[in-house]
Amino acid sequence: MENQFESKTDVNDLGEFGLIDHLTKNFPINHPSTKKGIGDDAAVIDYGDLATVVSTDMLVEGIHFDMMYTPLMHLGYKAVVVNLSDIYAMNATPKQITVSIAISNRFSVEAMDELYKGIHKACAFYNVDLVGGDMTSSPKGLIISVTAIGAAHPDKIVYRNTAKLGDLLCVTGDLGAAYLGLQILEREKQIYLSNPGIQPELDGQTYLVGRQLKPEARRDAIQMFEQNKLIPTSMIDISDGLASEIFHLCKQSNLGAFVEESGVPIHPDAELKALDFKMDPITCALSGGEDYELLFTINPDDIEKVKYLPDIYIMGEMVKKEDGIKLHTKGGNLHAITAQGWKHF
Repeated sequence: MENQFESKTDVNDLGEFGLIDHLTKNFPINHPSTKKGIGDDAAVIDYGDLATVVSTDMLVEGIHFDMMYTPLMHLGYKAVVVNLSDIYAMNATPKQITVSIAISNRFSVEAMDELYKGIHKACAFYNVDLVGGDMTSSPKGLIISVTAIGAAHPDKIVYRNTAKLGDLLCVTGDLGAAYLGLQILEREKQIYLSNPGIQPELDGQTYLVGRQLKPEARRDAIQMFEQNKLIPTSMIDISDGLASEIFHLCKQSNLGAFVEESGVPIHPDAELKALDFKMDPITCALSGGEDYELLFTINPDDIEKVKYLPDIYIMGEMVKKEDGIKLHTKGGNLHAITAQGWKHF
């Protein structure tokens, strides 16, 4: 990381507020609801008759990311996206974010510039305002905490605990690719550490590595719901793995679930790479995590509203709690699904 920047400016030369001013001076205010952004004791946001939705996530170096293969610009972008995904999972629209960062003396002003370029790109792409945050020193490494603030009409907000018996279980996009991208990066890291002269072998791995380093939140799905007058009966984003998120929906809605293996979307690149790693593709899809797709349920009466929508797949249904959470395999067998996704502790 040290070699990314030819000249380095010590962050102490600017101080906390000088550094904040330097990093945030090019962030415009786009929303009328942003009454006051950075520069006071608190941001002021006015949504009128809309409900406010807030989510916070933290990324810690060595736990959630590895600086050996994570470009700072990508990290800044991802730190924003993973929070916006939570807002979209409520069927809401993100409007503002705050960013708090703790940095060790390894990081120069130029390094922070690179991180904030990624944050800026995410703000511009998803049309959100940066309205505040905090910055402090860290005895070791880098910590990023982002809070996302969104808005929605109260009658359109979707929760995890409102699925109904007989609802159809749906998912956006494809699953398992981010996990396999991580396996590729970790493999290349170990090869590099054993022989620093070897260049990483990433040819043909663009999709998988991209899904890990630069995920996208499913704003387009929320927009399709709005256009097709569809309100899911429950929803959650897939951050810790499909199986884990199914368990969350089932536990909070007091139901079970029946999932068709053939209905779980897996990208061809992910399927091939899983087999290359001698792994089961469906296991990667169920337990991988960091896909940031949307898992949601719909009333069966709404099937015509989703059947022809792009990149949305119906993969099962909600059943009685006592029926458990089961996977119907392509071979015709029924297996209990176990949640083996990301564990934070």
